[in-house]
Amino acid sequence: MTSAHLGGRVIGIDPGSRRFGIAVGVSGVASPLTVVQREKSLELTVERLAKLISEEEATAVVVGLPLHLDGSEGSSSKAARKFARTLANFVSVPVMLHDERLTTVTADRAMLDAGLRAEERRRHVDKIAAAIMLQSWIDAGATGDAI
Repeated sequence: MTSAHLGGRVIGIDPGSRRFGIAVGVSGVASPLTVVQREKSLELTVERLAKLISEEEATAVVVGLPLHLDGSEGSSSKAARKFARTLANFVSVPVMLHDERLTTVTADRAMLDAGLRAEERRRHVDKIAAAIMLQSWIDAGATGDAI
């Protein structure tokens, strides 16, 4: 994957146990897009996200990989990898993984500093974390190996 994909729309996904934060990157700038609730099965969730990716006319997808602070992987990382592999089978664009350490904490702190109440922060934190992760991928050169 090269930075050539920055000419198109790139979707960033912050996978969670209940919600998926979605961001979109256009011309090298990531912005929060929406939050998608997890469906009863992984396949139903992936089908819904694949439809969104198609509607957004994305040229690539970047999935957040939740690593521990020391860089090791845990059960959340394994779940994110499984999700990314499944998604890659449903879409016709490259799907990559990118480190998402501390993105949710960073997003929550930014909203707290902006004076948002707890309810508002909960409603927006996932899509803002996705935008932070996607911007990190863009800033790192927008590269990675497709799954």
